[in-house]
Amino acid sequence: MAVTGQDVLKVAKLASLAVDEGKLDALARELNSILGHMEELGKVNTERILPAEGLSSGGQRLRADHGPADALAHAPADFAPEMRDGFFIVPRLATHEGSSERTP
Repeated sequence: MAVTGQDVLKVAKLASLAVDEGKLDALARELNSILGHMEELGKVNTERILPAEGLSSGGQRLRADHGPADALAHAPADFAPEMRDGFFIVPRLATHEGSSERTP
């Protein structure tokens, strides 16, 4: 199955991406090349290859987590500019509305 310029436009629309229509053919060729490589990889016989350690469904064994948490040298209230109910109060990001307000 070959990717066409119309396929590229459809996927771009679904992903909310703008695509220069002058580059549709080049994008379709690139995608077809990638799919061709994937098809070749699918032909590789992996029957006798063991799965990578830690990537199988069992995952990597973790050690037991023992002991208390490390204590801070100073209480957070000593170095935090502002706290409320045990939480740090930080300024809003400049990209958010009301950036001069503080987060409750």
